[in-house]
Amino acid sequence: MADTLVKNQNRATTIFGNGRDMFIAIGVVLVTIMIVIPLPTVMLDALQALNFVLSLLVLLIVLYTKKATDFSIFPTVLLVLTVFSLALNVSSTRLILTMGSSFDGRMIRAFSTFVVGSSGAQGVVVGFIIFIVIIAVQVVVITKGATRISEVAARFALDAMPGKQMSIDAEYSSGSISEEEARTRKQLLQQEVDFYGAMDGSSKFISGNVKIGIFITVVNILGGIIIGVAYYGEPISSAISTYIAFSIGDGLLAQLPALLISTATGIVVTRSVSNGTLGEDVAYQFSRDARIYWVSAFVLAGFSLLPGFPWYVLVPLAVLLGFLAFRLSRGQQKEKEYNAITKTETVKKREEQAEMSPIVPLDALSLELGYGLIPLVDRDRGAELLERVQGIRRQSALELGLVIPKIRIIDNIALEPSEYCFKIRGVDVGRGKIRMNCYLCIKSGFVREEIAGEKTRDPTFGLPAVWINEERRDEAERAGYTVVDPPSIIATHLTEIIKTHASEILGRQETQAILDTIKKEYPAVVEEILGPKALNLGEIQKVLQGLLKEQVSIRNMVSILEALADYAPVTRDTRFLTEKARQALSRQICHKYADDDLTLRVLTLEQTMEQKIVESRVETSSGVIPALEPSLQNVWIKAVSRSVAAMQEHGWEPVILCSEAARYLVKASTERELPELVVLSVPEISSDIALEAVGVVRC
Repeated sequence: MADTLVKNQNRATTIFGNGRDMFIAIGVVLVTIMIVIPLPTVMLDALQALNFVLSLLVLLIVLYTKKATDFSIFPTVLLVLTVFSLALNVSSTRLILTMGSSFDGRMIRAFSTFVVGSSGAQGVVVGFIIFIVIIAVQVVVITKGATRISEVAARFALDAMPGKQMSIDAEYSSGSISEEEARTRKQLLQQEVDFYGAMDGSSKFISGNVKIGIFITVVNILGGIIIGVAYYGEPISSAISTYIAFSIGDGLLAQLPALLISTATGIVVTRSVSNGTLGEDVAYQFSRDARIYWVSAFVLAGFSLLPGFPWYVLVPLAVLLGFLAFRLSRGQQKEKEYNAITKTETVKKREEQAEMSPIVPLDALSLELGYGLIPLVDRDRGAELLERVQGIRRQSALELGLVIPKIRIIDNIALEPSEYCFKIRGVDVGRGKIRMNCYLCIKSGFVREEIAGEKTRDPTFGLPAVWINEERRDEAERAGYTVVDPPSIIATHLTEIIKTHASEILGRQETQAILDTIKKEYPAVVEEILGPKALNLGEIQKVLQGLLKEQVSIRNMVSILEALADYAPVTRDTRFLTEKARQALSRQICHKYADDDLTLRVLTLEQTMEQKIVESRVETSSGVIPALEPSLQNVWIKAVSRSVAAMQEHGWEPVILCSEAARYLVKASTERELPELVVLSVPEISSDIALEAVGVVRC
């Protein structure tokens, strides 16, 4: 769309030259000056003809425009043409009153004779009646209707804007449209609202133009009669004939362009729901059903049989409508046959594709909802959840450095109505139940009093909670509960799912996309790491998965790749390379767990216990694992749990500091029972961090 706009602008530059802005500015200024500067009759004729042509062009542009906003300058053009028409009206009035019967304006004389259809008193009366009819049509029908429609269209466009914006955001959040398309649609929506707002005011110019036209005509008639009789000594009958004829001709010549502009205004504001030109819409909508023409033909044929009706007019019309109905019937029948054949071929192709497809692709991450939770993603109700899902994807990209693929949200009748389920590549990784129109009150550590409600557990962290209705929300917050609504419950659960399963979401395709993005800015780093003697894509993926598994952000990919490039010639062991990547991110990791004054409080290990863990190292096909004896493993976990609980009582993040050789083994040995435990090695501590040992884990 942007390319089309640029092409149109370039075409306009070619036609009008680079000085088109100056040309338009001079034209607008001259239009306003014309009101006070007398014009020769030749120029008046030329400008009046130009006024008629411009009005005709505007009407034709409106007829061939698919959307009202495609002719976005129409309100401004409406204003300029109205002022132009009034300036011509004033100039013609000046010439008629000053020149009298010697006035030689050809356009006005033509309208005062040819358009009226007869000369003399009869022509004056006929012209005056035609003028009154045109004025009445303009004021009562076209102008009043267009003004009212403009007001309603502007109000409805403004009222519908928030809902349409939410609908665009919902489609963007669900992945139906791209960010660029969403931005473009929002711009078009804003243009539409601005256009109808401008039309609401511009339509008043048409109404004012019609009213002032009546006033000018009356002034012309009265002033002309007075001047002709008093100053030129003409007989009153001659003065009346002359000035009324000129005034009516001038009025008709001014009102004809105004009528065209009024018609164009009415067409613009009444075609807000159209996506094609008026001709396309008429051709399509008047040819959808042949039955209406059959009925019309029979009705006209029936009227032709009644006495007194002109059968020589009605019968040909009935035959014409019958022929049109016959042609439309044949066309509709062929269209039905074609659609049936096309539908059959489409079904066959789908069946063939289904038979040929070896697998059904799975989504990297999907959210399935019971039918009772569908209102959470209903665009007509705001679709708040969709917006939050999109926000979580952005947040994950910033915090973890991983762009989460589009999350498919689908309904699943196999789930209970109030149940939802998260799946990673088709495997269930988390689910919960929600009561719509209720709030979940989670017991935090500051609950002052219990409140009654349906007892449950928070689906994300498993904390005790109760369901309450909306009326008791304030009561629960005063009691110290953490109160969350249904969209927040699912959003929080999704955030936790992404954090804990980010390593599973990162596949080879996602890894390749990351490398392709980095290569645009840092080609040397990527070429070195993917060189013939460096790492392959799968090994880089395993390193990144190892970082994400412990919730280490991979956003600083340049540092990670440089560390891998440094040590890849030494070994291709992904565990070792992961440790070196962590050390390259030491400042990032330490700042995540340190307090505001950059102090990191840690637990250290008893030397003998750390040595036992290192000695329990066992090589397997899937890598290195710790293999402590079951009894020693139980003692070890209990000791770590006591130390972690002591740190949590002080409000500190549980962090264990050990040697580089023991770090991964310590983490692996505690991962099942204490998944949130952070284990750092000594080389991962950056120089700006102050260490404070707050305890020793002893077994």
